[in-house]
Amino acid sequence: MTRASLDKQPHEVASMFDDVAERYDLTNDVLSLGQDRRWRKEVAKAVDARPAQKILDLAAGTGTSSLPFARTGAYVVPCDFSQGMLQVGKQRQPWLPYTAGDATRLPFKDDTFDAVTISFGLRNVQDTDAGLREMLRVTRPGGRIVICEFSHPTWAPLRTVYTEYLMRALPPVARAVSSSPDAYVYLAESIRAWPDQPALAERLGKAGWSRVAWRNLSGGIVALHRGFKAG
Repeated sequence: MTRASLDKQPHEVASMFDDVAERYDLTNDVLSLGQDRRWRKEVAKAVDARPAQKILDLAAGTGTSSLPFARTGAYVVPCDFSQGMLQVGKQRQPWLPYTAGDATRLPFKDDTFDAVTISFGLRNVQDTDAGLREMLRVTRPGGRIVICEFSHPTWAPLRTVYTEYLMRALPPVARAVSSSPDAYVYLAESIRAWPDQPALAERLGKAGWSRVAWRNLSGGIVALHRGFKAG
């Protein structure tokens, strides 16, 4: 199974990511024209991890996104439902406590983490609202959530160019650099189907997060959403 459908059956999506694990970080770098590194720096600033804090990094894949948090002295748990991704990560960073888990049924106790973050993974959760509630459950009162996700460019000409890139240019580029190009067709489709910035903020509020705000990166191609757990 290399192609998942937009109903996001967990076994299909996990299998798809297993297939692309080995070259996933390289492919993302190429497809985003190097922007993904800048986006991850912005995530690290927004999370603002501190020494001894506990950070849950969901959809962590190979753990690349977890490294900035670990460097601050925080205790970071990379969590993903793709065993293939976790295996590649364990080979590269064996000291990180990789954990297999589904975002809608997290294997952690209530009120465990100071911050929960998920980058480019919320789109792939089968039940987004259940995932947001689970993230709230495992966050301590006063703790925070940071979501980095593809979104909707705010400038109409950029939105047109971006949509064309997603559906026309991305698949052939993925064929050239990825071991499983069909996976990137699914990813392009899932980006197009994803709610815009205000709609995601509204869903965070309905899931119980307070003081929800967002900031656009790269003209809204990506958006950072942040919220807090009342405490």
